[in-house]
Order: sequence, then structure tokens, then C-alpha cells
Amino acid sequence: MLQLSLFILMIGLFLLGMFLLRKGLFDLSSKKLEKSLVTLTNKPWKGLLLGIVVTSILQSSSAVSIITIGLVAAKVLTFSQSIGVILGANIGTTVTAELITLNIDSFILPIAIIGAILFLFKNKTMRNSGLALIGIAAIFGAMWGFEKLATPLRGLAYIDKILLMLDGNLFYAVVAGALIAAFIQSSTATTGIMMGFLAAGSMNLDTSVAIVLGANIGTCLDAWLASLGSGRQGKLTAYAHIWLNVLGVGIFYPFIGLLATIGTHLSKYPDVQLAHISVIFNVASSLMILPFTKQFANFIERVHGRK
Repeated sequence: MLQLSLFILMIGLFLLGMFLLRKGLFDLSSKKLEKSLVTLTNKPWKGLLLGIVVTSILQSSSAVSIITIGLVAAKVLTFSQSIGVILGANIGTTVTAELITLNIDSFILPIAIIGAILFLFKNKTMRNSGLALIGIAAIFGAMWGFEKLATPLRGLAYIDKILLMLDGNLFYAVVAGALIAAFIQSSTATTGIMMGFLAAGSMNLDTSVAIVLGANIGTCLDAWLASLGSGRQGKLTAYAHIWLNVLGVGIFYPFIGLLATIGTHLSKYPDVQLAHISVIFNVASSLMILPFTKQFANFIERVHGRK
């Protein structure tokens, strides 16, 4: 029970780190972000590139989707313009997974101390930089915790039973990934947890890939909830976000084994393999839709546009 409590604590630490990093980076660049979203989305490929950049800064595809829904609801952006941004957000969200593959365990405490010192300054830039560094330290601290706790957790009978069930059925693993991401409101945190289990040798790569695919669906919950009071166009944007991820997972589900095999050729470390696979999935899914954004927008309006 102690191991499970500590694991939940590590999840909380990871989410807190994501929040602090996002807040620090957003406050450093918030004046430019919304202006960029408004002025640089006249072409789908521009929206995609902008979505990647903004999501890399905010460290959350859900946050970018919610901002985009708000701009669409306010009629600052059109629904069709929002699709490119969402495609880019799906790619940008993989940046954090790649970031946490770095081995900086020995620097976690110094980073946290430097961040705390900078946070004490009155200068906003210094304070926000300090906040971001504290967030980074918390994220890497949580990753260290995931790895150390994975083996003890696997030793618990009920946890081992659940993991064996997921190992035996990839569809259940996809559903589990969607539920976990919806519950903790972060596909990145879900990916981080799986990377910790992989680094400890407590989970199969195929199962982790399936869970990460499902997490891409689960993370849509925040944006959907945010759209409920946003009017017709805002709701269409949220539905587009859901459909993009559902279609991507549906297309790649039969090739989970192939994705895992590709990952083994990209790195000798299972956690790094998963991070790379996440990038491949999100980039491929977004690029497949990008040439057909108009047709995709028409599809969403036909399915969900009726009053």
C-alpha cells in the first residue's frame, strides 16, 4: 500500500511540475502566443507549425486546444483555421516525452535550487524562469520515482494481475490509456508513467505503445468539457480534436507491433523507444490529415453541425 501511495504522490509531483513549467513558460511569452494564433493560421501548414511551437511552450496539447476553442468561440479564428493548430498541438505534445528521456538525475536538485533562487527575484522574467526550472526538476524527480517504484508495484498481486491482462489484450491497453489520461488530464503524464515502467523492465513495449495511443484519446476530455459553453463553432473544434485522435489510433492500432519493432531500432533503451514511437505516431497522424483539412472540416460539420 505504501508503494501505491508513493506512486500516486509521484503522479501528483509530475502534474505539478507540468503546471509550473507551463505557467513559467506561458508567462514569459503569453503576449505573443495569442497574437500568433490569430495572425499565422491562414494556411493549414502554418497552423500546424504554430501549433507545434505553442504546444512545445505550454507543454500541453489540451491547453492549446482549449485556447483555440476559446478563440473560435469568440469568432477570432474560424473552425477550419483551428484544425491546423490542433494537428500541430498533437505533435508538440511529444516534446516533453523526448525531454524526459534525458538522463539528468544528478542535476535535479541543483536545478530545483537555482529555480527557487530565481523565483525569489522581483523581476518577472527571473521569477518565471525560476518557476519553469522548478517545474523541470519536479518532472524529472517524478520520472525517477516512477522508475524506482515500478518494480515494487509489479510485485503487488492486483497490480501484476492488471498488467498481465493488459499485456494479453492490446485493445484493453488502449482503453486503459484513454481512461488514465482522462482521469489525470494529461497524455504526457501517462506516457511518462509508462516510460518509468519500461525503464524498470516491468512492462512490455507493445502494451506501453497501446496505452500511449489510448492516452491521445483520453486527453481530449478537457477540450470537450471546455467546449460545452462555447457555441457551435467551439464545439466543432473540440469534436475535430476527438476525431483526429480516434482516427489516428484506429489507423495505427493494427500496426502496434510494427511501431514497437521500429522503436527497438531507434534506441537500445525501452523508455526512449516509447518516446520516439509517440513522436512517430503523432507526426504521421497529423501529416496524413493535413492535406485534407477542408474535407475533414466538412466531415465534422456534416456529422456534428446539425442544430
